[in-house]
Amino acid sequence: MAGSSHGHTPAAWTGVTISFIGFCVAGAFMVMAQPVGFWAGVAVVFLGGVVGWVMSAMGLGQPKDAHEVFQAKVAKIESAGAKS
Repeated sequence: MAGSSHGHTPAAWTGVTISFIGFCVAGAFMVMAQPVGFWAGVAVVFLGGVVGWVMSAMGLGQPKDAHEVFQAKVAKIESAGAKS
């Protein structure tokens, strides 16, 4: 995954960070037996997904054809190595 730049975008980092904060909030309130706080944390997790999706739609995510571009680069490197 690391070779394909999977998740290395502002949209991914922002969405995951917001979702992680929501997960921590929900976990803390679950331990404290406070259902309202737990559901607020779950809402923040959902909000992280929405924010990531909106940012991706705005062009801050990985392009749709990024996988094809990566595969073309790998094929080019492999063919150059085979010629040696």
